Amino acid sequence: MFEYIIRRLLLMIPTFFGTTLLVFMILQSVPSGPFEQAVLQIKMAKMQSGENQAATTSDDKGGMELSEEVLDKLRMQYGLDKSVWTRYFIWLGIAKKEIKYKEAELGVPFRETIQDLGQGEYVPVSLQRWILAYEEDNGEIIILSSPVGTDFKWKNEEYPILPDAYDIADEDWVETNWEIKKRLDEEYVALVMTKRQGVLNGYLGESSKHNEDVGTLIWERLHISAFIGITSFIISYLVCIPLGIMKALRHGSKFDVISSAIVFIGYSIPAYAFGLIMLLIFSTTSVFDAPILPSRGWRPEDWEQLTLIGKFIGQMKHCILPMSCFMLASFAGLTVLMKNSLMENLSQDYVRTAFAKGLSEKRVILYHAVRNSLIPLATGIGGMIGVFLAGSYLIEKVFGIDGIGLLTFKAIGTRDYGIIMGFLVIGTIIRLVGNLISDLCYAIIDPRIRFK
Repeated sequence: MFEYIIRRLLLMIPTFFGTTLLVFMILQSVPSGPFEQAVLQIKMAKMQSGENQAATTSDDKGGMELSEEVLDKLRMQYGLDKSVWTRYFIWLGIAKKEIKYKEAELGVPFRETIQDLGQGEYVPVSLQRWILAYEEDNGEIIILSSPVGTDFKWKNEEYPILPDAYDIADEDWVETNWEIKKRLDEEYVALVMTKRQGVLNGYLGESSKHNEDVGTLIWERLHISAFIGITSFIISYLVCIPLGIMKALRHGSKFDVISSAIVFIGYSIPAYAFGLIMLLIFSTTSVFDAPILPSRGWRPEDWEQLTLIGKFIGQMKHCILPMSCFMLASFAGLTVLMKNSLMENLSQDYVRTAFAKGLSEKRVILYHAVRNSLIPLATGIGGMIGVFLAGSYLIEKVFGIDGIGLLTFKAIGTRDYGIIMGFLVIGTIIRLVGNLISDLCYAIIDPRIRFK
């Protein structure tokens, strides 16, 4: 068993890289990405400012052409000055990423902000140092940095005051982690600071729309989708398995016919449409005199003021309708699968043999037939876990729940590639781990299975 788990974990590695590479390549070829959007924003800003109006009127595209210098800087900002393979390795964290870019005049120091400390009495306070690039007689360009200091004393912290660059002694200048990207002309150079910053380093990237860390954005919403999804997953199995058993044992009865009709009616209704119906019934005054359940949100607005019991009740009220919609899609499938699987096993020879040996009906059904009937359900656990944890953007949209499903849906519409790739990483890992769990459940249910 241990060796099998190790092999499956090792198999996840090429699967992960293959999936992420394929999606990364597709996103890079999709038009209207962050680079194109940035170009459009600059053109619109120039048009609104009234610059070169004569040029704008003659432009067929309704905007002004940008200089190659501006376009080159934009491509550099979005990493498009490198090959797609290099960009993928940067995203993984295998190759270094340029985290700072600066055009500097040789022999003229400039300030570099190391860390923002906060807001002082009058101005923002930060740790800073001087960076100096100069050319030696042999033509070699040397980049040096000064000691770190501040311009102000902040919150009684004893930070050294940053002196004037020309007051720093020659022996106080030290080597820095800035590098030369290229020489622009005789007097100017382009400097860069690089860092390994990617998925393998625990960094999922930055959102182009939110200007925040993707990992933080997903983490803030993951528990919402996970709570609703996992709870719905558990309830679905706890309800569907006994219901499927009862339908199989009472095949053809009124209970079977009526429950089948209800199940398939629910299956035919899209989850988001069912959510709208539930909102109309329970969250408006159309049916009842007053709304019974809240219509939107993940938690009550007065969450912080509620008692422990009040928080529990308020949380459940907000989760009832979304979880009902989550369960709707899988409810019919799981129930029918359990029923058909049990009916098939009840007709097998081993069941008749068990009855012939004098075993009770209860023992034969529960300990033999039902156990084997759970195998098809166990094999689908991995996929179900991935679906539930990923969230449903339509359901989250209907109920105003800010989960990762809705976050990713909005990211697709706005071409926010950072969030899309971050969600892909989380979703791929969840799905791969879910498949492993399915195999383990399969082995637990069926004693004939032995993983080697």
